[in-house]
Amino acid sequence: MLFPTIDFAIFFAVVFLGNWLLKPYVRSWKWFILAASYVFYGWWDWRFVFLLAFSTLLTVGGGEAVHRARDERGRRIALMVTVASELALLGWFKYAGFLSLALDNIAQALGRHSALLTPLQVTLPIGISFFTFMGLSYVIDLYRRELVPSRPLDVAVFVAFFPHLVAGPIVRGADLLPQIGHAVDREVQRVDRTQAAILIFGGLCKKVVISSYVSSAIVDPVFANPRLHTGPEILLAVYGYAVQIYCDFSGYTDIAIGCAMLLGFHFPQNFDRPYRARSLQDFWRRWHITLSMWLRDYLYVPLGGNRGSRLTTYRNIMITMVLGGLWHGAAWTFVMWGALHGSGQCLGHAKRSWRLSHGRPAQSDAPGAVIFQRVMTFQVVCLAWLFFRADTIQSAFTLCHRLLLGWGEPAPLVRAPVILAIVGALALQYLPRDLGLRLRDAFGALPALGQAVALGLFLLVITTLGPAGVAPFIYFRF
Repeated sequence: MLFPTIDFAIFFAVVFLGNWLLKPYVRSWKWFILAASYVFYGWWDWRFVFLLAFSTLLTVGGGEAVHRARDERGRRIALMVTVASELALLGWFKYAGFLSLALDNIAQALGRHSALLTPLQVTLPIGISFFTFMGLSYVIDLYRRELVPSRPLDVAVFVAFFPHLVAGPIVRGADLLPQIGHAVDREVQRVDRTQAAILIFGGLCKKVVISSYVSSAIVDPVFANPRLHTGPEILLAVYGYAVQIYCDFSGYTDIAIGCAMLLGFHFPQNFDRPYRARSLQDFWRRWHITLSMWLRDYLYVPLGGNRGSRLTTYRNIMITMVLGGLWHGAAWTFVMWGALHGSGQCLGHAKRSWRLSHGRPAQSDAPGAVIFQRVMTFQVVCLAWLFFRADTIQSAFTLCHRLLLGWGEPAPLVRAPVILAIVGALALQYLPRDLGLRLRDAFGALPALGQAVALGLFLLVITTLGPAGVAPFIYFRF
């Protein structure tokens, strides 16, 4: 079920009423939210509801096994079995086809092709990466004694809660489970309806208007046929994709956070103006923050983080970023995307270490240096986005070739409205933070009727400027 649809509007209206009417009846409320979340997930394909249920059972059972183990060895074995089971489930659906294709290509190259190596065709369930990572975080936090076991019904709601189910944010058990356990304490009067409305309608504008327009006007045509386009078109398409994926994903996150807020729940922030970043390390503090923190806490730190030698730190960074790339999809383009970010972070770490060893600050804060850092970081991020968006590695290198050599030819897709949309979307990240707060306060000061009229007019603008129909969010397929 897509957020910007009539189906979801009707669904959420029913859930909103049921959520608050059943608030005094805690157990009934939990079953209602769980059933609603399964309806939401099964709207695309009801058969994958069983996958979600099985993943939840693994999480609940693994958590209980870790908690009830008699000694540390038993706890470690229970953790390893649970993590392996969760990752095997994720691996089958996400990577079986990729690995079978790779083996088939190797066999053909060696002249040993066999019908047994025919590439598998496995349908990827939406959201499997997100609810798998949430389940893993719950079990690992139990092992680390950072959590105590919750009731199985609470864990089931935690894993399946529909606002975050198919594309995040990746909410930790320590953040969401207490809210579920104390759901009866929520008060509708304490809900920040103004902020929720701004998040939801702002997210709709990002997705339906900006992301959809940039996608159809420049990104999709160029990436579909790289050989047919010139250097200026490819450059604009790469910048356009940076805007498209930000507006698409942060728009989804805004709607998810806003919907959860209307139900009385708080989700963590997932984006913080990422294209203002001054380094790749800074970028990952601002982009998909909940995934960045997950990879840091459950992969980078267990690998050793930066506690060893410099080479060990670089190894840990590369492993984390390459696996982070593979998390997004089973393709060499995602491996390259992760490797570019990993290599860039290693170079940035080396530069900061060199500056500190010579008695300088890690980064220069001179105005000119800050501008240079932001511009160069954005270029590296966009280069990585080129590989992320390309259909194949060959297509990505074709895009790079045309980007370098395809100048001096007509570029019909480079039009003023497209440039204005891309530049405008990027410029919004440089507006003062307090401007958004002032706009929120001004909207909140309007009477209820005035707010309703303003939102109605804004929705009219969105539906007028947006395309017919709504494409799925990009992160649904991850």
